[in-house]
Amino acid sequence: MRGWWQELAGLVLPSPCAGCGAGRELVCAGCRDALGGAGAGPVRPTERRAGPVGLPPVCAGAPYEGAVRAVLLAHKERGALPLAGPLGATLAAAVLRTGAGRARAGRAGAGAGPGELLLVPVPSARRTLRARGHDPARRTALAASARLRREGVAARVVPVLRLRRRVADQAGLGARERLANLSGALEAVRAGSRLTAGGRILLVDDVITTGATLAEAARALRAAGLRVEEAAVVAAPTESFVRIRSTTRADQKSCE
Repeated sequence: MRGWWQELAGLVLPSPCAGCGAGRELVCAGCRDALGGAGAGPVRPTERRAGPVGLPPVCAGAPYEGAVRAVLLAHKERGALPLAGPLGATLAAAVLRTGAGRARAGRAGAGAGPGELLLVPVPSARRTLRARGHDPARRTALAASARLRREGVAARVVPVLRLRRRVADQAGLGARERLANLSGALEAVRAGSRLTAGGRILLVDDVITTGATLAEAARALRAAGLRVEEAAVVAAPTESFVRIRSTTRADQKSCE
């Protein structure tokens, strides 16, 4: 009920731009440009150059700053549900910069089947979902998959991950503390192999900082015998974006 009312209110009641506070529209033209994914590219965790063990290659749609940060927080923490659309467009841009995304885009219009992009969102704790009244990662992933399909790229959301134990709030934790907090916390559902058969798995989330969450998600999928291609996120700290010309050969295998 809460989510339905928030979504209706966001569509009907005039409000200032979620990105800059100016104007009387959901997201103004300037902030939409910031969310457009023009700067999408490869990223690495800022605290550890190589990231935690098992972290797949990651692409981000935009720097986590300014309007992008404001819109993400409004959607995630304040329940501005219609913002899933603009954020989904940013995530879709990140997906298309991954190796799997570029390969599938080259077959745009070919329909589903082998190579279909399977967006697997990182799950939130149940208490967090209850407090927010919605699942921002899954909602954004659904918006991204819809955007990709409109562009002729076969994609769908497959929520095959779940938490198997309680975890502490990640806010304020450093890289090592986050790794310890999340170690063994996720698992794939029993039907994971059937649900992902024939597709190319891409982990998706809103923001990457230390990489601990995506590394644990990748571990859980691999433990279930599922191949994790890469990961895509809406945003990442500006300093984490990789300059392609300075990357190693391993970095250049994807997200170029």
